[in-house]
Parts: sequence; C-alpha cells; structure tokens
Amino acid sequence: MHTVGPSRAVFGAGTLPQVRGEAERLGRSRVMLVSDGAPALRKDTERLRDALGDLLVAEFDGAAMHTPVEVTEQALTVLREHDVDCLVAIGGGSTTGLAKALAVRTDLPQVIVPTTYAGSEVTPVLGETRNGRKITRSAPEILPETVVYDVELTLGLPVPMAVTSGVNALAHAVEALYSPDATPVTDAMALEAVAAVARSLPVLHDDPSDQEARSDLLLAAWLAGTCLGAVGMGLHHKLCHTLGGAFGLPHAETHTVILPHAMAYNAPAASEAMDRIARALGAPDAPTGVFDLIRRVGGPTALRDLGMAEADLERAADLATSQPYPNPRELTRTGLTGLLRDAWQGRRPQAAAGALPDLRPLTDEVVASFDGCADPRLRQLLTDLVRTLHSYTARNDLTPLEWQQAIAFLTEAGHITTVTRQEFILLSDTLGMSSVVDALANSRTPDTTSSAILGPFYVAGPPAADHGSDIAGDFTGTPMLADIQVTDQDGEPVAGAVVDVWQSNEDGFYDVQLPDLDGPVLRARFTTDADGRFTFWSILPSEYPIPDDGPVGKMLSAVGRHPYRAPHVHFLINAPGHQPLITQLFVRGGAYLDGVPGQRDAVFGVKDDLITDFTPRTGPAPDGRPVDGEWRLLEFTFRIARLDQH
Repeated sequence: MHTVGPSRAVFGAGTLPQVRGEAERLGRSRVMLVSDGAPALRKDTERLRDALGDLLVAEFDGAAMHTPVEVTEQALTVLREHDVDCLVAIGGGSTTGLAKALAVRTDLPQVIVPTTYAGSEVTPVLGETRNGRKITRSAPEILPETVVYDVELTLGLPVPMAVTSGVNALAHAVEALYSPDATPVTDAMALEAVAAVARSLPVLHDDPSDQEARSDLLLAAWLAGTCLGAVGMGLHHKLCHTLGGAFGLPHAETHTVILPHAMAYNAPAASEAMDRIARALGAPDAPTGVFDLIRRVGGPTALRDLGMAEADLERAADLATSQPYPNPRELTRTGLTGLLRDAWQGRRPQAAAGALPDLRPLTDEVVASFDGCADPRLRQLLTDLVRTLHSYTARNDLTPLEWQQAIAFLTEAGHITTVTRQEFILLSDTLGMSSVVDALANSRTPDTTSSAILGPFYVAGPPAADHGSDIAGDFTGTPMLADIQVTDQDGEPVAGAVVDVWQSNEDGFYDVQLPDLDGPVLRARFTTDADGRFTFWSILPSEYPIPDDGPVGKMLSAVGRHPYRAPHVHFLINAPGHQPLITQLFVRGGAYLDGVPGQRDAVFGVKDDLITDFTPRTGPAPDGRPVDGEWRLLEFTFRIARLDQH
C-alpha cells in the first residue's frame, strides 16, 4: 500500500512571485512570513515581501536550528497578535521546522519556499527541541499544504552548505529504501534521488554556477523528502536528532558525517537495499560510496570537526538506544558506540565483505584516453561502450577464466566467418542486437512498412531478373507467385525501385551454403515498373535452422534455445530519392511465430505487420502458367519513406 500526502509542489525558475497566488488559492489573506533572518537571504526575503504585498501582516525572523520550543512560543505570540491565517516560510530546514511547529499548534496552512535541499518541506515530520532533547513526531496536519521550489533561490547557496544539504536529502532517500514501510513507488523515487545527488554534487562542487545541477538537487530533495514522508525513519535520523538536540551539533553537517556510518551499521541486515543504492551511486559499495562522494565534494567527515567531544560518545549511544524504533539491524549500545567512534574520528567505513574494488578511477582514465578524438560521435560511442563494458564486468564479477572463454568465443567466430558465413552477424541476430538497431531505425519512419534484419546470407549484386521469372531454379517445393508493389507513404507508386529478393530452399539452405550449386538460386534483383510493381515465381519458404555448427550454435545449445527461423522471404528495396528498406515477409500460420520466449523465431526478427498471407490456390495462375496441385499467392505492398521525410 502506498499513501500520497495532499501536498502541492510548484517547480521552476523564477517562481517566487507565485507565492501570493498560492496563499490566495488556499483562501487566505493574512500572512505571517517566517525566516531565520540570515543576511544571505535578505534580498530574496525582500522580494517575497514585495510579492505578498498587502497579504503580509506579520513577520518573524528568529527561526533557529532544531526548532526550540521557546522560539516557537515567541513566534506564536506574534502570530496571535496579528490574527494570522496563513504561514509562509522561506529558508532551510530551520524555518520549515518552525512553520510546522506553528501549524500543528494552530491548524494554519503553510506555504514553504525552500532555499536548500533539506526536503523536510514535503514530510509530515516535526522535530522539536525541549530541555536539550529533540523529540520527533509525525502527523498529517504537519505536512505543508504547498511548496514553491524556485531554483534561482539556490544559486547563491554556498557550495559547503549545498553539499551538506544535498547529503541530508540523500539520507532521506537511503533510509526510505530500507524502511519496513517501503513500497515500489517510494523505492523508485528514492533511487532516482540517490542517482541525482550522486551525479549533481560533484558537478556543483566543480562549477557552483551550474544551474542544471542545482535543479537536479532540488528535484532530488523533493523526491527524497516525499519518500521519507511516506515511510518511517530509522537509525540515521534518530541518531542525528539525538546529536543535534542533546549536543547542539549542526543539523545538515551531522547528517553528512553520520550517513555513511549508519549505512555501514545497517548494511548486513539490508544488503538488497545497499546493492541498489550502490548501483544508483555508480559505486561498488554503498556506505563507502557515500563516504567517498562526501569527501570528493569537500563535505565534513568527522564529528570532532563539528565540535563533538569524545567524552560524550558514550552518552550519545545511551540516548540513541533509550527508546526503540524501527531499524533493519538490532540496535545495541556497543554497536552504536563503535559507529559513533568511527564517525567521530572520520574513518572511512569498511567495505562489505566481498565488495568489489572501486573501478571508477580506471574507467575514468580509459574514457579520458578518448578525449583527443576529433569525431564527437565516435568519441561518444567509444566512451559509452567502455563504461557499459566495465559496468557489466563489475556487476557480474567476471573471472579471468570467463573472460578468456569470451575471447575464445569471439576468436572462433572470427575464424569461421567467411564471405558466405557471417558468424558475427549471426551472433548479433541471436542476441537481439540486430533487431534493436532495426527497431530504432524503423521508429523514425512509422508510416512505412516495418524493416527487419538483413541476416547473414545476403550477397550484394544478385543477378537481374525479368518480371515473371522463376528464381527457384531446379529446387522443388510448393510453387509461389509473388505480386509485389512498392509505393511511398502516400500510396503513390515508386517506379524504378531496385528490389533484391532472397530466401532458403525447402530444406532450409541458402544457395551460398551449398558449395556444389552452380550459380545463384532463390535470389534475384528486380526493378519495379511504372506502377511500382514486379512479379516472380519461387517456392513457399519453410522454417529452417540458422547455422548451428559454430560458436553461436554452441551458445544456443548451452542455454537451451533452438536455432530455427520462422519461414520468410527477404527483400531489400532501393529507390532514388527514397530511404532504403530492408525487410522480410513471414508466412502466416508458419512455425516459430508464436509461443513463449525461446520458442519463437531464433533471431527475434518477426514483426506483426510483416506476417502476411501466402494464400493457397489451385488451377492456372494469373499469368497463365499451368500449375499442378496447390500453389501459393503472395500479394504485398511495401511503403517506403521519401528521403525528405526521413
């Protein structure tokens, strides 16, 4: 079950002036503006005042970290004196926390304008500090009604604050992934948030003016906060609230230091979540990946640097274990003391047993080696290939023996390949790659006949043949008359189109597979007439096995796949001013067209609009040819794309 809170979000650049409209949409006319009075936000706060205009009747600029209740009481006095009916807060987690604290006491609606990546603006969670202890509660009425995200408000956020704020958002996503309340929806949102933070923080660190990175982080904050608002909090947040409330440590910085260590503590009991986080980070191990990310962008890594005294670690562990709360791994005083000590010293968490080495520096070095490539498309293809291959190798933990076997497979494929035996095309076909490339190409001309793979038995320059010719030679089989027309997308005939046709014999062999055969058979080249038509006689195609006496055949056998292709005839159409079309026509009702994966066409080449009737007939053919017994009629119109529409 997944529950979505009734919170409205406005995203964009330059959205600050929309705050007035959002307050009016809630039916409110007496706004109190909440802020922390930070000088860095003075100009933005002034702009917000101007936007609110006569709706603004009160202001409180004393929001404080960890939301002390005494500050909330002061703000309540101002609120009541001015008969406020709506709260508008601008700033980070402190101002959002104060707005929530006021709302839960007064039931007033909130419009939050975040200037950091805290994400608390989309959670129904409130943490308040009373007598040196931070207490957290969750309730639907705490959730702000509206959040206005304006990326322009984050452009001046200093990089150190952006880093700790971004990691704070990352912490929300991480805990959501191993929460007992997690759902497929929160999982998807959390993983996207993790990936966005991982790719954006380094960009922002290197170029603070990069607005796209700041937009990504703002979106990640919303995603991660929304996740945390739908699930419960675990060790990380409880521990950070303890450290902040009892020892006065700064909120975002504490989250940044604690996160990798809390993850390392929980990793043995949340291995699946950690694996997904690692993949989203692009790191071999989740806790160390987060620690390395923080160190890469200059974030704090040690509690002692935040002012935490070593002598307070034992007390912090006592406080953190004093009340039970959901967590993947059992909480023990000894375990938390060790966690805190590692965090206090700033130690890099130890990678999980069996974790792979960090291959990113090697991959980056190989990718960088292509920087001198003058062809941008070639550089893109090679660098993406390297990243994909390295990632595949790491994900599957390939052994040297497995890689040697792969090299041997490719070597054997190379040795068996000849002019008439294209094993690499066969490999591409059986892995579906040929069909993927074909599908991408065909998608660009959706109003034409579907294309299909070329296959390994095409031979350039087949013999020209006259209309009505019989291309079957001496091969026997059910006679077939093909009556073909070629038109453009508008149905206009295409005259002078050159069409290569080829197929196998009744036994499943192409002519190039029969060394004793004298010359090309079951292949020819036709040219369409003024009506875009041509006709020829052949034999009904049948299913046949692709060559399975080589490495590709061994691969199919090893995985329990058959080598058979559904019965078909190949066509390659070229016409001046038109896009070439490579395709096939399949016999309706033929073998290997249906069934579960692994039982259909061995090279995944069948498309529904290419399955057509090879209609049974008896008696004389339309061209007057006498035929004994049954024969088949293939009538089909190919629609090809004009070059100006490709």
